[in-house]
Amino acid sequence: MTFSGHAGGSGKRALRREFLEVRDGLTADEVRGAADALASRALALPEVAGAEVVAAYVSVGAEPGTLALLDALRARGVRVLLPALLPDNDLDWGVYAGEDSLARVRHGGRMALYEPVGERLGPDAVTGADVVLLPGLAVDERGMRLGRGGGSYDRVLARLERAGARPALLVLLYDREVVAHVPEEPHDRPVDAVVTPSGVRRFR
Repeated sequence: MTFSGHAGGSGKRALRREFLEVRDGLTADEVRGAADALASRALALPEVAGAEVVAAYVSVGAEPGTLALLDALRARGVRVLLPALLPDNDLDWGVYAGEDSLARVRHGGRMALYEPVGERLGPDAVTGADVVLLPGLAVDERGMRLGRGGGSYDRVLARLERAGARPALLVLLYDREVVAHVPEEPHDRPVDAVVTPSGVRRFR
């Protein structure tokens, strides 16, 4: 599939719509099968295998699934941090303690998210992670990620940079979401690797 290359913010919006439409066409079986493959590939990465703390997120809808990976990390004794959206679109963090530790939270008119219940650790908790999993809709050949447009993870990346933290930055996507080019803005930062059901691609 070829995705059009638009420039600037409106271009990003058009691209997001294109990728989301394709995801919406996936069957439950396709989403499930991809999630298992993603978990197995991500767990085999040296940076994930050696991680003590992983900041991740709970996939929703037809997003590349993360729950199998979260449970496998937790079974290994990894401390898994999950985000909770704050009113200003920044992210607080809590610890994942299994599916029962998640609450479905609706923020305004957006889709409902699954967030950790229990103690909030503060937005800076992410700076202690060895690996950060970033949600996205696409990544290009340079490692530039197309996010959903809320800006929450731009703040996370800026916070990591300010703290001098250097976790491995990974994005989980479907195979067709690795593309030649996505539009970028000055604040955008490349990821270290993309994990898809069929393999891993590193960028730096």
